[in-house]
Amino acid sequence: MWKFPGGLSEPGEDIGDTAVREVFEETGIKSEFRSLLSIRQQHTDPRAFGKSDMFIICRLKPHSFTINFCQHECLRCEWMDLNDLVKTENTTPITSRVARLLLYGYREGFDKIDFTVEELPAVYKGLFYKLYHKELPDNYRTMTGMD
Repeated sequence: MWKFPGGLSEPGEDIGDTAVREVFEETGIKSEFRSLLSIRQQHTDPRAFGKSDMFIICRLKPHSFTINFCQHECLRCEWMDLNDLVKTENTTPITSRVARLLLYGYREGFDKIDFTVEELPAVYKGLFYKLYHKELPDNYRTMTGMD
C-alpha cells in the first residue's frame, strides 16, 4: 500500500518539526513545514496504547528531491504524481483523500485548505503556544474592536 511518511512525535516536539523529522528519517528528503492540512481522529487503533489517536497531516515544502529511504521503515519509496496517486487502488483511504486535498490546493490555491500556525503568548508569563487556523484577512488581523 502506498502512503505518506509519518510517525510519532517526540515529547515536547511541535507538529511541524515532527513532520519534517519523520519525512527526513523515512525518505532522506529535507523539507520545511508549510501548513496543517487535516487531522484524523481514531479511538480504536490497537497500536495506540489504549488511547485515542490523532494523526495530523502536514503540507511540507521539499528542499531536496533525491530519495534515500530507510529500509527498516519502508519497502519502497518514490515520488508520485498526485493524479496517479488519486487513481491507484493500492493505497489507504487517507492517502487518497490527502492527495485530493493537495490537488485541490494546487489548482485552487492552498489558502482554501491550509491551516497556518501562529505563536501566541500564553496566560503564563514567558510561555507561548501555537494556534493552527485558517488565515485571517488583513482587516481582521489588525481589528481592535467591533464596528
